[in-house]
Formats: sequence, structure tokens, C-alpha cells
Amino acid sequence: MNWFLKGLKNGIKTERFPVGNQEYLPGWSTRITGKGNSYCPTGAINEGKWDPEKCIFCRMCFPNYQPTGDSRIGIVNNYNKAFKKSLFIYPIDVGSCGGCNLELNALTSPHYDISRFGIFFVNTPKHADALIVLGKLSEKMIEPLVRAYDSMPDPKIAIAGCSGAIMSKMPIKFDAVVPGCPPNPYTYLYTLVKIKNGEMQ
Repeated sequence: MNWFLKGLKNGIKTERFPVGNQEYLPGWSTRITGKGNSYCPTGAINEGKWDPEKCIFCRMCFPNYQPTGDSRIGIVNNYNKAFKKSLFIYPIDVGSCGGCNLELNALTSPHYDISRFGIFFVNTPKHADALIVLGKLSEKMIEPLVRAYDSMPDPKIAIAGCSGAIMSKMPIKFDAVVPGCPPNPYTYLYTLVKIKNGEMQ
């Protein structure tokens, strides 16, 4: 609510991120740093190194390891130059708790305003360039996921939209991953803009 009141007072409605720095630093689901040994149930911390693709942000490594507030942790392994002008995304929930849905939907608010980058949500995979998979894959959602992906026109890209999706055994290959449980809107925004701009990591 602070950003809304600030916008009314100063005329500032939308963040500059990812061009500028984040206005509000999120707590967890950001880059984690620390040192020493610490218990990690998923093996995301090994020999003092943190692997975002294995982390579920359960906080069991705290206080040896702590979040930095840096949301630029999305990883893009593949892209297509056809997405340079616009990127249409279709989210599919395959078994999430709902947290990643809320954070992803926040991108349409004036605070983040994803449309300013030429990125838009669509209501059917037949109109989508990117499929964002949310949640840990449940058995009943295997067929709907495959059907949604197959109905997308080429070129297309698949994105693991949370730690649950990253760690699931999926019938499709991911071209990008958004770590976090749930990821914060900054991480979604950062990753989607990288995909649209053709920036790989």
C-alpha cells in the first residue's frame, strides 16, 4: 500500500526495475549467501556454494546463510529472437500451493506493469509464446500440461515458474527457470525481460 500512497503523492506509480534497482527489497526467495556448513534438505548448499535451482527457500540454512534481497536469480538457457517485439505468456498450474500464482499475477499491477516491456498474459496456450509452469507436477496434470505445450505455435519457450516446477520430473524441457517458493514478482519480471530481450545466462 505504501507504493500506492507514494504514487498519489509524488506521481510515481511504477518501479524502474529491472532497469533500475528494486524499490522494496523482498525477504526470502532472493539470492542467498553465507559460509560454513549448514543443513539443506535439497542439497542446494554444497561446500559453501548455493544452487538456486535446488533451493526451496525453506530457511533451514538460516542463520549461516541469509537472503541478500537480490532478485536477479532467474536463469535463461534458451530464447528466440522472434520474442524481441512482444512476448505473450500463458501460466498453467500443475499442482502449486497458489503462492506463485499470486506473485505472478502481481506483475499486472501498476507497481510492476509488465505491459510496458511488451509482455502480456493470454487466455489460451494457442496464442502464447511462453508457457509458465507453476507448482510441483501432479499425476492428473501431466496430460493437460503436454496438451497445452503441444498446442502452442512455434517458436515457443517453456519456463519453470517456481522451485516446485524446477524439481519435478517434467514431460517437457524447460528453457528458463524462475527459482523461489514462491518467487517474488521482481524475479519473474527480471527473467521474462531477459527472455524477451534475448539475454542468456
